[in-house]
Amino acid sequence: MDKHHLISVFVAVVDANGFAGAARKLKVSPPVVTRAINELEETLGVRLLMRTTRVVRVTEAGARYAEDCRRILAELAEADESATGQHGAPQGRIAITAPGWFGAKFITPIVTEYLDQYPKVSATCWFLDRLVNMVEEGVDVAVRIAELPDSSLQAIAVGRMRVVTCASPAYLVRHGAPRALADLASHNVVSASAVAPGHELRFSHDGKSRVIKMQPRLITSTNESAVAAAVSGFGLTQQMFYKVAEPLARGELQEVLCDFEPAALPVHVLHREGRYASRRVRAFLDLAIERLRALPELQA
Repeated sequence: MDKHHLISVFVAVVDANGFAGAARKLKVSPPVVTRAINELEETLGVRLLMRTTRVVRVTEAGARYAEDCRRILAELAEADESATGQHGAPQGRIAITAPGWFGAKFITPIVTEYLDQYPKVSATCWFLDRLVNMVEEGVDVAVRIAELPDSSLQAIAVGRMRVVTCASPAYLVRHGAPRALADLASHNVVSASAVAPGHELRFSHDGKSRVIKMQPRLITSTNESAVAAAVSGFGLTQQMFYKVAEPLARGELQEVLCDFEPAALPVHVLHREGRYASRRVRAFLDLAIERLRALPELQA
C-alpha cells in the first residue's frame, strides 16, 4: 500500500477511536484497515496503537505521529488545490449538526450565508435532539449546548445559554407563582421527553446545584409543544432561554423562580480536524463563530 493511504487510514483510526469506525468512515472493510495499520507499524518499527478486544489506545509515539500525519495530509490537500487552480476557493460538502430548534433558528441562516459566499460548497445539516457521533456519522462541525466531556475534538466557546423556568401570566394568576422549590409540588409541569430523560428540573440554591425529579402532568415529544402548552396556560416549563425568548418578550410567558436559576450552559462549536482543518471547514468555522458570539441569546 502507498504511504499516503497508510497514514490516511491511521489518522482515521485515531479519530474514530477504533478500527470499525475508521472502516465505516473510509468505506472499506475492517480487514483493510487492520492490514494498513500492521504494514505502517512494521515499516516504522514502532507500535502506534495498543489494541485489545474492546478498545484501541494511541501510544505516545502514535499520538505524535498522528499530529504529523494530519499536517502532511492537510498540506497535500492544499497542494492539490493549488495545482488545480482551486487554491483559496472552498469546495466540496460540509456536514453540520446542532440541536433541532437551535439549528433551525440560528444555524440555518449561517449555513445559507456561507453557501452564498462559497458557491462550490454544498451542505448537509443534522438538526437533531440527540448526540451525533461526529466521527462515525461523518460530521465536520457540531454545536453543543452542554458541559463537554474530555475528547479529541477541538472546541471553541461561543457563549453561554440560560435555562429558565416560566409559565403564562394567566396560569400564575390561577395557581400563584412558586416562590421556593418546594412549591413546585403543587404545580402542573410540562416536560419534553426527548430532551429531559427522567423529567428532572435543574436549579441552583446557595451556590449548589439542585435537581428536582418531577412527575409532569404533560409530557410531550418536542420542546415546541411544551412551550406551546405553557403559553396556553397549562403549566410551568423549564427551557433553554432561546426557546422562550420570543413569548417572554411578548408577555405570553413570565419567568419564575429567578433566584434559583441554574448555571448557564456553555455553548461550543466543535470540529475534528484541529488547526489542519480543510479550507471549507475553516471558512465555516470563522463565520459561525463570529455570528454565534454576536447572538443576544448567548450573552448569559
